[in-house]
Amino acid sequence: MGRPVYTCSKAFTDFPCCHRQWRHKGHCRFVHGYSRSFVFWFAATRLDEHGFVVDFSGLGPLRRQLTEQFDHTFLVNRDDPLLAEWQRLHRLGALDLRVLENVGMEATARLVWEWANALLRQRDQGRCCCWKAEARENDSNSAYYEACPDWYGSS
Repeated sequence: MGRPVYTCSKAFTDFPCCHRQWRHKGHCRFVHGYSRSFVFWFAATRLDEHGFVVDFSGLGPLRRQLTEQFDHTFLVNRDDPLLAEWQRLHRLGALDLRVLENVGMEATARLVWEWANALLRQRDQGRCCCWKAEARENDSNSAYYEACPDWYGSS
């Protein structure tokens, strides 16, 4: 029998932003918006001194990253052919631009998973990890990234 694993999850909701998938042949190529939400699943084989997998009160840096990236922002892919125009509109104060490799929900789920694990590794020295992250654009559409970081369990 393997070691016991404790799990918990934390949701962060209501990050209104917009994006476009310029390569899409349908309507997703147009600028459109959602109120993105995120759920993180955490795991640990031993609890912290308070009996927690993750002390949610210590996730403020993750919330700030999510807010900075997704709250009232405009997301575009790095290779968007209109990038110079979006940058011009950003300079004019018409939009709050964020440039990503991929604005899709699947890539966003991986990005926020990386952020959560960077925080946990630094803060808890590998005692716990984020093993799954969900990026949700509305009630109907979401994507997940699921993996244990290679450093988890080595401490």
